[in-house]
Amino acid sequence: MNHYDINGVLEIENASFPIPWSQDSFIAELRNPLALYIVAVEGPLIQGYGGVWKVFDEAHVTNVAVHPRARNRGIGEMLMNRIIEVMVLQGVSWLSLEVRPSNDSARNLYERLNFRQVGVRKGYYSDNGEDALLMTRQLTEESDRS
Repeated sequence: MNHYDINGVLEIENASFPIPWSQDSFIAELRNPLALYIVAVEGPLIQGYGGVWKVFDEAHVTNVAVHPRARNRGIGEMLMNRIIEVMVLQGVSWLSLEVRPSNDSARNLYERLNFRQVGVRKGYYSDNGEDALLMTRQLTEESDRS
C-alpha cells in the first residue's frame, strides 16, 4: 500500500467497520516501520486491503477488509495468505488477530487458515461493547508456545 491507495482503502474501511480508521491513521501506518499493508487490486479499483504489525518474531493482523462489491470471491483469503507468506519469509513464528464473535465470515476464514481461539478480550469493541476473540496461528516451528 502507498499514499495513492489511501482513498480506495478509506472507501472500503468506511463500508466495512462501524468505527472506521481515519485517513490520518492510514498515513501514520505508512510511516510506521513495524507496519506492512497490502492491497488487492482489480483493474483500477482496490478491492481489499490488509495490515499487519511485526515485532521481532511475532506479528499482529491490524485489519483486513474487502469492498462489499467484491466480497465472497476469495479476496479476504488471498490477502490473509499473502500476509502469512510474507510473515513466514520474515521469520515470524506467531500471528495473532482479534475478531468479533458476530463476524461469522471472518471467523470461519481464520479457522480455515488454522487460527485457533486462545482468549477473549471483554468489551473490546467500543461501538457496542462486543467482546473480541483473540486468535493465533503458529507459522514456524522455532517457538514452542502452548
